Amino acid sequence: GGGAGGAPAAAVAVGGGPLARRSAADLLRAGARELLEHLERPARGEGAVVRLQSPGEVRGAFAARGAPLALGAGDPALGDAALLAAVRTVLELSVQTDHPLFLNQLYSRADPFGVLGDWLVTATNTNVHTYEVAPVYTLVEQEVLNKLGRVLGGGFGGEADAEGLCVPGGSISNMYAMHLARFRAVPEARTKGLHGLSGGPLVAFTSEQCHYSYKKSVSLLGVGTDNLVAVGCDESGAMKPDLLAKAVEETLSSGGRPFFVGATAGTTVQGAFDPFDAIADVCQKFGLWMHVDGAWGGSAILSEKHQALCHGLERADSFAWNPHKMMGAPLQCSFFITQHRGMLKEANGMAASYLFQPDKLYTECDLGDKTIQCGRKPDALKMWMMWKAHGDAGLAARVDHSMALAEHWEKRVRESGGKFVMSQPRTFTNTCFWVVPEKFRPFDPATADEKTRVAIGKVAPAIKANMQKAGDAMIGYQPLNGLPNFFRIVFANCDDLTFDDLDALLGRMERIGEVVAQDISAE
Repeated sequence: GGGAGGAPAAAVAVGGGPLARRSAADLLRAGARELLEHLERPARGEGAVVRLQSPGEVRGAFAARGAPLALGAGDPALGDAALLAAVRTVLELSVQTDHPLFLNQLYSRADPFGVLGDWLVTATNTNVHTYEVAPVYTLVEQEVLNKLGRVLGGGFGGEADAEGLCVPGGSISNMYAMHLARFRAVPEARTKGLHGLSGGPLVAFTSEQCHYSYKKSVSLLGVGTDNLVAVGCDESGAMKPDLLAKAVEETLSSGGRPFFVGATAGTTVQGAFDPFDAIADVCQKFGLWMHVDGAWGGSAILSEKHQALCHGLERADSFAWNPHKMMGAPLQCSFFITQHRGMLKEANGMAASYLFQPDKLYTECDLGDKTIQCGRKPDALKMWMMWKAHGDAGLAARVDHSMALAEHWEKRVRESGGKFVMSQPRTFTNTCFWVVPEKFRPFDPATADEKTRVAIGKVAPAIKANMQKAGDAMIGYQPLNGLPNFFRIVFANCDDLTFDDLDALLGRMERIGEVVAQDISAE
């Protein structure tokens, strides 16, 4: 009997003989055509950003095309026709992150040269823990790290190979930083743990606008969430160095052991950049590890026009960067780099004899003993392909264009006569604003009464719901620091987005705001 769709099911081994392999060549060719058509669609934004359906409707769509989502007991193998239908359904019902109006997250469309690298990585299907199984990918990863080190400057670069890793994401990068900081502060924790630690509990410091992954890091590393101190920020969302110094001194006075400071290049909501030079001065004074989470905003270092945002970053002990955000590398593609050469292996190396034999060829190129993983995809190839395809100037232009879009959006908001109101100052490509329907104007969050603030907080969710149903632009919203819900539009890898597109989008949001405001009262 054949599987659904008419193609024969895979043969089953009998009497100990080999399992007959089902050929997937035709399906791969057909699937590749579908993917190429998806990638080659006109970039001018035809079609919906998302065809948002309920979970039941999504399940129904797959079932109707002969490829139910559920994996039932004893299910027969599906044939090529049903599998290809599933491919089309995935493409149809997924959010179209390649649409110019996908402005919801800190990432967007995948760069096509990065996609080529991703396909290579998947097709060659190897693990980048040893040189012998990944000779090309091992060298590629080191070369990307070397390039990143030279761009950052200071002790990150130089003649020797840079010290770092390609890792699964910014959260893991931040954890690596805190892990190395803990290893430097209490190297005996590697063997003895944190039981009976002398010198008081370890204490880490981050800004109150930092990424939530730091809470996960202190939890996983045994530091504890009670020992993660949130330092106050200014209006832009940047950490205040004087408050950091005060918090460190108070920790010392109370018997704690400060060891780590997590600064940020591009906070998640406001896009703020901490004052790295001043923070480095505090860290130097107290002997603290300084890490910069540049997962989002670190790409500014690639632009001569905007790299001043990163001034002082070269003094950090470590740095995290996610080119799968601003730069459009296919998810996932992230890097952790540190100035402390050799420390990754000191902190993580276990010298597994079945992998890292010292008498094998080229073991000096093995990367696996630096990591907390064993299996690790060679994701660095995606960034290598993009750097080779675009060059330094092309990558810088991508950052510059995204910044220009953000500047234009802010200008239009500020010139709107109160139809739109900025909720916070803009630093990077995050632009935070309210849509203010006529019945709620003028709106000033500092003077508005509570009923008006509550009403304004309902406007953004209503507009977003309306736009999602229509398949229009996706833009996120959230409250912050006691402010009612505001929109946060972010520009990342927006090469095909124009000022005219933004002006038209603002007009649509204004019109939708007037419609939804009819059902919102400030009484």
